[in-house]
Amino acid sequence: MSHHKDLRSGWASGAGWWCRVRDALCGERGSVSAELVVATPLLLLMLLAIVQFALWSHATHIAQAAASQGLAAARVQHGTAAAGTASAQQLLDQLAGGPLRDTAVSTDRAATSASVRINGTATSVVPFLSLPVHAEAVGPVERFVPDLAGG
Repeated sequence: MSHHKDLRSGWASGAGWWCRVRDALCGERGSVSAELVVATPLLLLMLLAIVQFALWSHATHIAQAAASQGLAAARVQHGTAAAGTASAQQLLDQLAGGPLRDTAVSTDRAATSASVRINGTATSVVPFLSLPVHAEAVGPVERFVPDLAGG
């Protein structure tokens, strides 16, 4: 017991800071609960923001794929703007059931170039947040050019 008594007296004399730390920690009962009340909603909001960004990114990829498919249909030799719009809309109908909403497709075809633009909004996970989605594909129109050199 004398050895035990010596250790306790050594702690008490040499570690006054430990008593102050213990008193400070015991005096803040319930502070962890208050911190969790603040931190948990912020953590959930961060998680929702990450999911929202992933949905927006996926919706953008869908819109870009539809614009590329519409451009492929519009730029062929006897293609039309209507064919490009129909092709893009068909892909949007197949793929955009969830992440991409309120889509609008516009196609232009001139003598030398064609373009397809798609606008929409990403599905919202975070309340009151509406992220726009834009995609555009532009390319030259395919046309037959005869070889005049005769070679």
